[in-house]
Order: sequence, then structure tokens, then C-alpha cells
Amino acid sequence: MNAILPLYIFISGTILGSFFNVVGLRLPKKINFTKSRSACPHCATTLQARDLIPLISFLLSKGKCRHCESRISIAYPIVELSTGILFLSAYMHLGISYPFLGACLLISLAIIVTVGDLKYMIIPDRLLLFFAGMFIIYRFFYPLEPWYVSVLGALTGFGLIMLIIVVSKGGMGGGDMKLFGILGILLGVKMTLLTFFLATIIGTIASLLLLGFKVIGRKDPFPFGPSIMLASIISYLYGYDLLNFYFETFYI
Repeated sequence: MNAILPLYIFISGTILGSFFNVVGLRLPKKINFTKSRSACPHCATTLQARDLIPLISFLLSKGKCRHCESRISIAYPIVELSTGILFLSAYMHLGISYPFLGACLLISLAIIVTVGDLKYMIIPDRLLLFFAGMFIIYRFFYPLEPWYVSVLGALTGFGLIMLIIVVSKGGMGGGDMKLFGILGILLGVKMTLLTFFLATIIGTIASLLLLGFKVIGRKDPFPFGPSIMLASIISYLYGYDLLNFYFETFYI
């Protein structure tokens, strides 16, 4: 019985991950993702229900379209699996609680931002406005202590990236600035600063690896959104543990 709820959360995560993937691919291109049905990107055949079962459909079809036998991108099951794992990890760490609900909102934003930023290097304003509203509503019912830390977090995130943009003359994008501002609502000041620190480390490692494997060139643009979102999830779930470990290790 104890395994039923974690399994349900994981499966729900994979289903939502499939939807988030669609949103991430369509929203930056202003394609309606609520009315247009999914289709094979190669032969444009409308997909049936059996083609849309998260993870399972990809495995049963051996990664190929049933109609034209073209290869289906491995990104689809990766996004579904990642979402399921992240939802499950949040549940294992937080249980069924208000913080778990906040984690689900954050993970949802993270998946959509990651898909869109990796594909198009765009973080749509419509997406950010929607989740800004969701985070404000969440913090209204489950505020940080004191409540105005959310306001300060938003100002910190927005202002920090704006300062970097001004000083570096475009070293980061406006989408990253707005994203950090919105994350600040949920995370507060300390976790927003930790997110920036972790995102810098994650982004640097990722860019060096991509350069090393010659996936990108030195002058190619690098999407920073996925690094920000991964760092924000780490900060939300484990931020205070990381800070406590750091100060206990180096200042005691």
C-alpha cells in the first residue's frame, strides 16, 4: 500500500511531462497547444491515444513512428521520465504538504522552460506571467516568514540579473532576468541567491562539457534557462541543508 502513492505520483509526473513537452515546443512559436492534436513531425499523421502513453509508447514503437517509421526524438521520453523522477523526488523529500505543492509548480515551470529554451532559446512572457500568478497565489496561502521576503526575493532576482546585463552589456538575456524575478517570489532572498550561485556552477560545467565534445562552438549562444531551473529545484528542496552543511564545515 505504501508504494501505491509514490507510483501514482511518478506516473502522474510522466503524464504531465508529456504535456509540458508539448507546451514547451509550441508556446514559443505561438501554436495552440490546447486544440491542435499531436502529430508525427515527419509525416504529420495525427497520433492516436496508444501513441501518446508516456514512456511505454516510445518503448513499444522502438522509438519510431508507426506510420512512416521515422525516428522519434529521444527527448520525448527523457522529458517524461525526468518529470516523473522530479515529482517523485519532491514527494520523497517533502511528503504530501504545502511545500510539495510549491515544488510541483516549480518543477512544472522548470520542464517547460528547459524544453523551450533548449529548442528555441526563448522563455515566453506568457509562460512567465502565468507562473508569476501561480507563485503569488501559492505564497498568499503559504507565505514565507516574514511574508515580504517573497517581494524582496523577486526584487533581488530581477535586480541581480539586470545589473549583470548592464555591466556585461548583454551577458545574460531579458528572459533570464524575468525568470529570476519570478523565482524570487517562491524562493525568497537566500534561496534566490543560492540559485544564482548554483546556476553559475551548473551552467559553467555544462558549457565546458558541450565545448569539449564540440556540440557548441566558443561563439555559439548557450541557453542558461535549464541551469537556472535545475539550480532553483535544488535550492527549493535542499537549499537550507546545503547552507547548513557549508557553514558547519567551513565556519565552525
